Order: sequence, then structure tokens, then C-alpha cells
Amino acid sequence: IVETTGLADPGPVAQTFFTDDDVKARTKLDAIVTVVDAKHFLGQLEQGSEAEEQVAFADVILLNKTDLVSADELAKVEGKITAINPYARIHKTQKSQIDLAAILDKGAFDLKRILEFEPDFLTLVRPVDPDRFQKWMGALLQLRGGDIFRSKGILAIDGAPRRYVYQGVHMMMDSDWGSPWKDGEKRSSK
Repeated sequence: IVETTGLADPGPVAQTFFTDDDVKARTKLDAIVTVVDAKHFLGQLEQGSEAEEQVAFADVILLNKTDLVSADELAKVEGKITAINPYARIHKTQKSQIDLAAILDKGAFDLKRILEFEPDFLTLVRPVDPDRFQKWMGALLQLRGGDIFRSKGILAIDGAPRRYVYQGVHMMMDSDWGSPWKDGEKRSSK
């Protein structure tokens, strides 16, 4: 299960399950779960595309804080979610409380549906330029760090024989070199 709350684009995390041979061999993507704040969702849609992208990519949606809105407001939020993603299973929650059996081991992730929504989902791109990545990430964290709940990734850095692994919370980011790429292993290519 991948929980996407706070991710501007959940695609890169999900892609790892299909493009990283080690991850693919050891794991299975069961569902992408997104928590939607019933009280603030409609306003978040007006602020940019992040909330809409998370809902569009989700297999399961926890429609949370249902106790903080009227029945009419809840119906509007649920209608908007369904208009964005008619395939997602919606569970109404308070304080994100849900029986895990309702969302685990459901086989909800559908790669075919994702490819219809985002045809380039599995497309590999060229290796990352380390200087450009550092400048971009530094600027992003400086400008929007307070808005970034979590960030993490595994990158193929141009000319590096090892994975570059990074993770962060808000404005803080840590990175290190991971395991070496194996010969013939799928990764970014020129």
C-alpha cells in the first residue's frame, strides 16, 4: 500500500514497484491510498493540482473529517471525488480510523487504469544531473518546504554506479548512496 497524502505526484513512488527490479521481486503494490480532508478538499482544489492528482491516482480514498462538515458539504466533496476518480473505493472516516481489513490485501491497484490516466507512467528517462537536482531540490525546499509533508526517491545519477537515495520531511532532506546498480538492471537511460 502506498499512502499519498502530501505527495504532489504519487506516480514516482508507485513506479518504483514496476521499474526497480529489487523492489519488484520482493513486493507487490496492493493499493494507493489517499486521505482526503472533507473540510478543506474543495478549497485545496482551487489552490492547484496536487489534491486532484492524488485523488485521480488513488485506488482507495479515506474521506476523513466527515464529522466536521454538514451532510450537504460531504455530498459535494464526495461528488467531486467521484467526478475526478469514479474507480476509487471511498471510506468515510473520522480521525482516519478504519479497520485495516477494509483496505489491506484488496488487490485494488490497477496498472491498466493508471496507464489510461498517465500513459508515460512506466517511461524511463535519462539519468539525473546531480548539480541540477541539488539546485532544483534546494530551491523547492526553500520555497515550498513547509508544504512538503514527505519526499523520498531513488535516482539514477549520471555517471554514478550506485543508487542515490533521498528522503525528507518538510524542509529537511537526507540522502546517501544506496546499493550498486546491477548489470542490465532497468534504470534511467540516455
